[in-house]
Amino acid sequence: MLTRRTWIGLMASALPAALVWPRTAHAGLPEATRTALANSEVVYLTPLKSDGAESKCKAEIWFVEDGGSVFVVTASTAWRARAIAKGLTKARLWVGDFGTWTKANDAFRSAPMLETVGSVVTEADVQSRVLGHMGEKFRSGWLVWGPRFRDGIKDGSRVMLRYTPV
Repeated sequence: MLTRRTWIGLMASALPAALVWPRTAHAGLPEATRTALANSEVVYLTPLKSDGAESKCKAEIWFVEDGGSVFVVTASTAWRARAIAKGLTKARLWVGDFGTWTKANDAFRSAPMLETVGSVVTEADVQSRVLGHMGEKFRSGWLVWGPRFRDGIKDGSRVMLRYTPV
């Protein structure tokens, strides 16, 4: 039986996922991918080499989706940032959480996947908006990571990357 207490409990548990950040996932994506983007805290990411093969480098990383693109903040010396700087802009993303990728035994490959083109975000208004979304999404860790991300973008030790599905 659905009581008021049960209803309030259901709504309270659903609200954070529904309201944490805008769900503006690309309309052309399959429903499973849109749902995964709305509910996952991490994506698994690998750049693609010039021949289309996956890089040996992979990582699970915090992200937010905004306007149909996936945004991450990373060290400017990280391989994903260096790949884009070298013109290797194609990347593959899997959406879901399977733990550390080196211990996931490729389980992430069963998750919804996106073929994307990456770019460095330099527009201050976009950076500010995306960091705001990250702060809402990752409230528990944002007191530590928010200043690191903001300060790092300002001093060049971190970059914001945009991955747009193709």
